[in-house]
Amino acid sequence: MDTITTHEAKTHLSRYLADVEQGARFIIARGNKKVAMLVPIPQEENPPRPKVGETLDPDWKIPDSAFAPLSKTELEGWGL
Repeated sequence: MDTITTHEAKTHLSRYLADVEQGARFIIARGNKKVAMLVPIPQEENPPRPKVGETLDPDWKIPDSAFAPLSKTELEGWGL
């Protein structure tokens, strides 16, 4: 792991970030004192987005009983 000064880090930050994206790691020092590390952040994989009309939930089916007529007792409860 290479050690760089704060001045180097400020002056060449873009270059160091490009190296870090490739997996490099740097210690940043102020004088002779090591104060920080520049390391890559683990990237999270984004789950694939559904296509238009697709759902993420498992398939479900409406039971036939949902379409059955209501009984007289059920209808009376609705005031019908």
